[in-house]
Amino acid sequence: MTEEHAFAQYIRTLGKGRHGSRSLARGEAFDAMSMILAGKVEPVQLGAFLMLLRVKEETAEELAGFVAAARKSIPMPAEIPKIDLDWSSYAGKRRQLPWFVLSALLLASHGISILMHGSRAGADRVQTADALKALGISASVSMREALDRVDGKDFAFLGFDILSPGLQAIMNLRPLFGLRSPVHTIARMLNPAGAALSIQGIFHPGYLDSHQHAGQLLQEDIVVFKGEGGEAERNPDLACKVRTVLGGEMGEEEWPALFASRHVKDEEMEVSRLAKLWHGETDDEYGKMSVIGTAAIALKSLRQLGSMAEAEKMATEFWESRDRSYVERAA
Repeated sequence: MTEEHAFAQYIRTLGKGRHGSRSLARGEAFDAMSMILAGKVEPVQLGAFLMLLRVKEETAEELAGFVAAARKSIPMPAEIPKIDLDWSSYAGKRRQLPWFVLSALLLASHGISILMHGSRAGADRVQTADALKALGISASVSMREALDRVDGKDFAFLGFDILSPGLQAIMNLRPLFGLRSPVHTIARMLNPAGAALSIQGIFHPGYLDSHQHAGQLLQEDIVVFKGEGGEAERNPDLACKVRTVLGGEMGEEEWPALFASRHVKDEEMEVSRLAKLWHGETDDEYGKMSVIGTAAIALKSLRQLGSMAEAEKMATEFWESRDRSYVERAA
């Protein structure tokens, strides 16, 4: 091949040395990701591109372009129901159970529509899809089914392999690189059905800035925080710094710890305990406050509540008045 490949310009932009390289502009990022998802990039180019981004870390402008291109690549039905909350889940849990699943179901049982999407993380982690299956809730097999379930039962889970096979294929390259790629961030910000609010959990605090600024560029309402294990789950043992974009305005607040001392790592990680806590068959103080605390973070923005205390009071009332038959009906 003597003629330069069309994608080479983006690799050159990122990799032209200490003084010659720069980040991609938003439009360039959109075009680059569009080419990748259309299969117009050679494997060696994809690897070089992803790792150059990983070394420098993606900017908010790049993320906004990548997310826009990823959304455009997803075929969506003509009619999409109004969805209140987009909930991304791409980390898996290995220290504590995925209590956030009950937070989502708690909100859904009170009429808040939620589309949750995610992928299978490492083999050493409890997977969101498996936790839902233990509650009798299966993953949707198509976007159409997921949207119908959200419309009818307020909650649905869609696997990333169904949502975006192209992005899932890139995510599957992680064992080859030994590193995450920008796809892990794109997935969290995807909000494919245009929900009113997107709740995003991250693991590395440094990504709070990029998520928040990209959300502002995309003109979307988001809530992002460092969650337990990287999921959108409040750890009740620690203070939680929450960033938001609401109505175009960026905000930040710190939610205090709910316990004076930290709980030990959960050695059992038995997903059957999720249903037992929901049905009141077991008493797990950490799990209960994680469920309530996570729901409170979502409620404060969804219901435009004036204070953290008001949101936590509402979440507690939701929990105490929960319909214990909802889990069976949501299956």
